[in-house]
Amino acid sequence: MFSLSMMVRRAAQLKPKGLATVNGERSQTWSHLQHKLACFAGGLKQLGISQNDCAAILALNSDRYFEFMFATPWAGGVFQPINTRLAGPEVEYWLNDSEASVLFVDTTFVSLVADIKDKLKHVKHLVFIDDGEVPEGYISYDELVDNEPIADAGRHDDDVAGLFYTGGTTGRSKGVMLTHKNLCINSLQSLSVNGAQLGDRVLHVAPMFHIADAFVCMISATVCGSNYFQPGFDPLATLQAIADYKIQRMLLVPTMINMVVYQPTFSDFDTSSLQGIWYGASPMPEAVIRQALNVLPEVKFVQAYGQTEASPCVTMLAAERHCFDGPLAGKINSAGQALPGIEVCIMDESNNKVADGVVGEVCMKGPNIMKGYRNMEEQTASAIVDGWLHTGDGGYMDEEGFVFIVDRVKDMIVSGGENVYSAEVENALYQHEAVGQCAVIGIPSEKWGESVHAIVVPKAGVECDEPNLIAHCRTLIAGFKCPQSVTIQAEPLPLSGAGKVLKTELRKPYWKDGERNVN
Repeated sequence: MFSLSMMVRRAAQLKPKGLATVNGERSQTWSHLQHKLACFAGGLKQLGISQNDCAAILALNSDRYFEFMFATPWAGGVFQPINTRLAGPEVEYWLNDSEASVLFVDTTFVSLVADIKDKLKHVKHLVFIDDGEVPEGYISYDELVDNEPIADAGRHDDDVAGLFYTGGTTGRSKGVMLTHKNLCINSLQSLSVNGAQLGDRVLHVAPMFHIADAFVCMISATVCGSNYFQPGFDPLATLQAIADYKIQRMLLVPTMINMVVYQPTFSDFDTSSLQGIWYGASPMPEAVIRQALNVLPEVKFVQAYGQTEASPCVTMLAAERHCFDGPLAGKINSAGQALPGIEVCIMDESNNKVADGVVGEVCMKGPNIMKGYRNMEEQTASAIVDGWLHTGDGGYMDEEGFVFIVDRVKDMIVSGGENVYSAEVENALYQHEAVGQCAVIGIPSEKWGESVHAIVVPKAGVECDEPNLIAHCRTLIAGFKCPQSVTIQAEPLPLSGAGKVLKTELRKPYWKDGERNVN
């Protein structure tokens, strides 16, 4: 039986006096955390959370975020992290779609919630999770957890534990339902490769709303680790935290690694405690990993590839394959091999397996595949065919089972580790009165891997400019999704015989000097 609550109880049994969380002046052992979660769940139950009810959180990283992720299932509910970079209308959609009745908010997002509060159809209770003065209309975190402990609700295996929203090629976000088994088993599947050790000191600087850091939370609970939290990523603060807390392991996306290892004052910080760095969410530029291996020669780097629908990890590139010379060289540009208990297959458009070295769609099968998209049976059936999850990524497999990602089947852009779906950006652009035609693509960016670029054809006789179009988008969608550059042209966009915009042709000028169509 797999259960998030069982993970906590095991950690409290194995490491009762071991530190579970450290956040500034606050710290607690695994034994204390277990008791607190039971009290936290009691508070949630009083707010009406029971079997399958959703509780959401809109906040920066903290120990209380960690507690929320485990206390909600303890109460029988489903936890829903919300992307902190979303615009108000997007947060409103996520909350209304999930029917979350309780929303946890920190200081940073009180004003955003105030703007959309009247449009939230199901939220009955707001909980303020920071210290200090509690905003009007909110319940304090301390008041919530000051309850009698309750027994674990017993949710397990195929019961939904977390609801993670992701973008869609149609522009509509989809709620990915991940079960207790999905989340627990994927952390176990990765243990043979990820290098985690019992009692590891783990630093959380990647956003906790993202499935990647949720995955790290599960790994840390599995190995009874000590979790240290920074509100968000800052290269200097990250280096200082490594030195102060003797951090052993952490997750960074390639953009973050780039900022850390090229930090001019890098050598001023003691990083000798660091044993491993997990990375993923976007491809790693070779120049960055070379620099990382140079300045952190004792650190074991492990790449993870996957997606939210896979809970999230499908393949991993082991530390010993992060080399450029010797018998193990030649795989560093791959996404690694399938984890134990996961089968990966490269398929053609007819769902037939292709030969080694032939590019097709990366598909996978295993117990870590999502239960489905919330209230989207058609999209679920399209994503999971005969038990195979279709990732939407194009790639090939070599004779040793190493997977190489070369392109994306879906029109998705990965910028700084964040997924941006072109249709969503195009929907925003088309709401501008001057836009006649538009297409959004990813173009190379040394800093972000890819940046969002729009090609716009104005309506006849109507003028528009780049700053105005970008500003317009910022009123509708999150800033990281907005175009960072715009090409305005008079000639129509190239179309296929079926009338679809030929984005492959639009990408060619930007990617012609690269080896693959993702950076």
